[in-house]
Amino acid sequence: MASFLYTIFLFLSLFICSSVYAANVPSNGLVLPVRKDAKTSQYYATLQMGSNRVTVNAVIDLGSQFLWFACDSYTSSTYKPIPCGSKKCEVAKGNGCMGCNLPARPGCTNDTCGSSPYSPFENLLFAQGFAEDTLYSKNNVKVPEFPFSCFPAENLGGFASLATGMLGLARTEIALHKQVANKFKLPHKFALCIPSDKGVGKIFIGGGKYSTKSLVSTPLIINPVSTYPIYTEGDPSDEYFIDVQSISVNGRHLAIKTSYFSIDEEGVGGTKISTINNFTVLHNSIYKPLNRAFVKAASDMKIKSVAAVAPFRACFSAESITRSGTGPFVPTIDIVLPGKDVYWRIYGANSMVKVNNNVLCLAFVDGGKKPRTSIVIGGHQLEDNLLEFDLVSSKLSFTSSLLLQNSSCSRV
Repeated sequence: MASFLYTIFLFLSLFICSSVYAANVPSNGLVLPVRKDAKTSQYYATLQMGSNRVTVNAVIDLGSQFLWFACDSYTSSTYKPIPCGSKKCEVAKGNGCMGCNLPARPGCTNDTCGSSPYSPFENLLFAQGFAEDTLYSKNNVKVPEFPFSCFPAENLGGFASLATGMLGLARTEIALHKQVANKFKLPHKFALCIPSDKGVGKIFIGGGKYSTKSLVSTPLIINPVSTYPIYTEGDPSDEYFIDVQSISVNGRHLAIKTSYFSIDEEGVGGTKISTINNFTVLHNSIYKPLNRAFVKAASDMKIKSVAAVAPFRACFSAESITRSGTGPFVPTIDIVLPGKDVYWRIYGANSMVKVNNNVLCLAFVDGGKKPRTSIVIGGHQLEDNLLEFDLVSSKLSFTSSLLLQNSSCSRV
């Protein structure tokens, strides 16, 4: 009888916990606001952590594996270090066991699962420890036992002035989208819409109702070799790659060797999407024909070339460029993808950057002759484009510029 009553109690407890989780998540999943820092052009999401609901402005990195932020003055009654050797440490792919000789506090505990936060702005890895605490979103979703890593504020060099950490959205078990999908039984997908200038964009975790017209989809592909600074041999990349077939300017395909678009056995080549690079970076053998074709097409439109402004090489007189609903009226650039008439079209708002009142430049950068990745699609090209990463179907869906729909990331 006692065993039967215990079973009933256990069932009710699980049912209540499940109901609380379900009630905690609205139909559009977890939502975080996204802003752009004017000085650095970094994009950061705002969330809250711990029992004191400390505000964290975390720079968004599609290539980073987990959330980490400065914990120097962090206090929380719900903070718990993740022990080394534990199941949670295994899930986090922790490395080693961390200790601390100072008085215990968040970020300084013994027998803690080791983590390696990476700062792309200083190209440095740091030895820290994993912990867990409650995460709160803008739309009041509560995510208990969320894994993250602490970080000394003195190592935030290169970050936007308001930023206190980094939000990793890579393909890992402890990334925000995976944790939310697991805890709340939501679809494993997330959407990102980063704003331009002073607007406020959004991250939707677990699905959402996006106020846009139909999305175009293309497969997400796996780079067989990890692109993270530290990895085990045989680990694939956690970043998001797509299968670009060709590039065209005003409908004319560029003469580029297709080998640059593919990924070789060593993980070199291909196309990935990055929120850390300010502008799209191209292999020199892709950049040069794109630059030439764009300058020629611009000249045909009576757009006047002017002296280059580093790091850009194709610059134009602002006076000779008219405006349209999608920004400066310049030649369009198409990133051509698998399938019939599938392409990501880049209009003036995303292809041009204003360097001063008189000059606009083509916002693509030469990545040299031996880059690890042939094409890195950067933040400027992503602004006011809605991107949905579906990790169940392994596909990327996108809108191209929302300006075409008389909308923006501030209005989705």
